[in-house]
Amino acid sequence: MSPADTGASTTVGASLPASPDSPTDSRMAPGGPGYRRMSLALFLAGVATFALLYSTQALLPLISGEFGVAAGEASWTVAAATGGLALFVLPMSALSERYGRRTVMTASLAVAVAVGVLVPFAPSIGALVALRAVQGAALAGLPASATAYLAEEVRPKALVTAIGLFVAGNSVGGMSGRVITGWVAQEWGWRAAVGVIGALAVACAVAFRLLLPAPRHFTPGSLRPRVLLGTVRGHLANPLLRRLYAIGALFMTVFGGVYTVIGYRLTEQPFGLPQGVVGSIFLVYLVGTVSASTAGRLVGRLGRRGALYLAGGTTAAGLLLSLGDSLAPVLLGLVLITAGFFAGHAVASSAVSRTATTGRAQAGALYQSAYYVGSSAGSTVGALAFHSGGWAGTVGVGLLAVLGVVGITLCGTRAARVAARREPVPAH
Repeated sequence: MSPADTGASTTVGASLPASPDSPTDSRMAPGGPGYRRMSLALFLAGVATFALLYSTQALLPLISGEFGVAAGEASWTVAAATGGLALFVLPMSALSERYGRRTVMTASLAVAVAVGVLVPFAPSIGALVALRAVQGAALAGLPASATAYLAEEVRPKALVTAIGLFVAGNSVGGMSGRVITGWVAQEWGWRAAVGVIGALAVACAVAFRLLLPAPRHFTPGSLRPRVLLGTVRGHLANPLLRRLYAIGALFMTVFGGVYTVIGYRLTEQPFGLPQGVVGSIFLVYLVGTVSASTAGRLVGRLGRRGALYLAGGTTAAGLLLSLGDSLAPVLLGLVLITAGFFAGHAVASSAVSRTATTGRAQAGALYQSAYYVGSSAGSTVGALAFHSGGWAGTVGVGLLAVLGVVGITLCGTRAARVAARREPVPAH
């Protein structure tokens, strides 16, 4: 993919960059004014988003035990949250086009943490699933708005790195949420555990709002449905964007399935690990923090498609290793799955931001919608496969998804070669 200009627009009184990454470009860059504050703010937003979104995932065996439900039914506490996000991310992105990225992100976090206060008091599995769906819908204002904010406020050459830091925040949030909930739940139960995550999210939300610089290159758009539908149709007509959306969904299918089921596998024989230790297994998310934050360098060396091939191969290798019956290969497999997933996600999501020169929030929203549909599908199908075929069934679902990633990337490689052959040879 050739690096496309992000086409950042300006608000009244802001200066339009003369050309991407030129010395007069007023957008943020590493080492420049506001860049560190922006990076930390969005990192914390990523922490809060994933900590809340997956707060029940490591607790599913305990939730199953309290409410007397099977893994497939308990997994809906995860699938409802990610499904709510997938359903509402496009409408929320439209609001961010009209009212601003920072405003929508702040409101989304505020509502999500407010719902988080109610989650520990859910009286039934149905009420818990309903609250989680509302929480996921509230969080829908974060992902697409964040990538659109970065595309408008950060210089193009720094975009992959900036989005990688946001994704790294996702990995830290996912890790801390699961580790904290595991140990807290072991002592005081799952309700206390999700309450602690709610308090963590409140702190992240406050810090985010205080740190994030005001946008300088945002122009309000239209909320008219015809304009929105036209923008969405334009993005869906772009073959590259369609491939990136499918890749994001398939990567998340693997990740959602593996991490929804892994708690059940490790608490059962031959492992029989206590809940606190199972929660600590999610420290492997730190690997995802590193792989996501270095995605920019990976793309620089291998190109976008090369990075996606490497991410897919790493994920597949991890899935196969995790089939072992001893803890060491399972842990190594989780490390590889996590590294491959977060690298692939950072590469694909940043490619969406660079490809869309208009309607960035909608382009990002479509990616996030596909991504979280993949998460919901992975959580549900992975749990059903585990119920019917054990861990091997969940791994089989993951391998099929990785095969889809590789196949789609191969199609992109072929399309790029065909396009290159069709380009006219310059006259000498």
